[in-house]
Amino acid sequence: MTGILLSGPDVTIAERAAVAEAFDSGWIAPLGPAVDAFETAMAARVGRRSAVALASGTSALHLGLLAWGVGPGDVVPTSTMTFAATANAIVYTGATPYFIDSDPETGQMDPGLLEQALCTLEAEGRSVPAVVPVDLLGRCVDYTRIMQIAHAHGARVLADAAESLGASHAGIPAGKHGDAAIFSFNGNKVMTTSGGGMYLTDDESAAARVRHLATQAREPVAHYEHRDIGFNYRLSNLLAAMGLAQLARLDGMLERRRARREAYAALVEDVPGVEVFQRGGDEEDNCWLTALIVDPSVAGLDAGSLSAVLAGAGVESRPLWKPMHLQPVFAAMPHLTNGTSERMFRIGLTLPSGSALTAEECGRVDDVLRRALAIRHAVAPVVGAV
Repeated sequence: MTGILLSGPDVTIAERAAVAEAFDSGWIAPLGPAVDAFETAMAARVGRRSAVALASGTSALHLGLLAWGVGPGDVVPTSTMTFAATANAIVYTGATPYFIDSDPETGQMDPGLLEQALCTLEAEGRSVPAVVPVDLLGRCVDYTRIMQIAHAHGARVLADAAESLGASHAGIPAGKHGDAAIFSFNGNKVMTTSGGGMYLTDDESAAARVRHLATQAREPVAHYEHRDIGFNYRLSNLLAAMGLAQLARLDGMLERRRARREAYAALVEDVPGVEVFQRGGDEEDNCWLTALIVDPSVAGLDAGSLSAVLAGAGVESRPLWKPMHLQPVFAAMPHLTNGTSERMFRIGLTLPSGSALTAEECGRVDDVLRRALAIRHAVAPVVGAV
């Protein structure tokens, strides 16, 4: 039996044709017309003046911070409920990440905690040039409040929208929020270039700085000359061609992810102690990953038990992100927590959500879930798990 993935790449003959066309054009080297076209199309999609196609979302975060001069001695508040790449990019610059816990309802960066942290850091005389909020599982953070809070304390906002392409907040698309933003096109995202990312901003000088650093900081002269330490971070022309084909299909892929969200919501609607995470107010989400919250004291089973049943049937699932302040590598980093992210890590479970799922695969997943939930009261709840 073939395993069912959380979010496998959704690729068709259109992507194959686009890559073949780029290959046949002779533009095999890293840059080329497909890169320019991809940047233009993505900037237009989200309403930004500039977009820079890069090797990954991580590289976009790294260069976005460097373009603002972030470095040693600086502190950069970011979400604790995220993938390690967000924190890693801050560390790459020499700055210190400061982890902010989640809002209990949404799992997103808690604006109140962010303000508290910024006030404390300001009182200590610390330099805080930027804040990096993370859009969790395809939902935008509350940019209305976070932008206001950050700017009031003199910090710019670099939006980590790696998971939220196609989502929006207050009617404004992901990627448009923040003083700058980044996307990821990793293989498991809503659209993919195999590996890749993008930096987006209305600040054309910052975009030019990112482009310069991403191409080994080569000066515009005939010979090789470098005044800065640069990076080999540009997206290849072949992968950009794939991205253009994916972008043309994006709305349809988002619709299929939404359909999975709705199916899961209907399936657990009458199941005590089990609910779809972020369901309330999810109209503007892109439904990148749909997750369940499993309260073992009510449901009669815990997220780990449910995951084991799914795995036994060849269905991939995964806990929500392990908070960064709990990661061994970041144990010494400052943080401001309220227990929300730790609780969500214990009781949250992401389910197959990809737009490439077939009707047969969706049916298999739903059947396994129904069977597991039907026998839930026979499973002893985990005491103290919530």
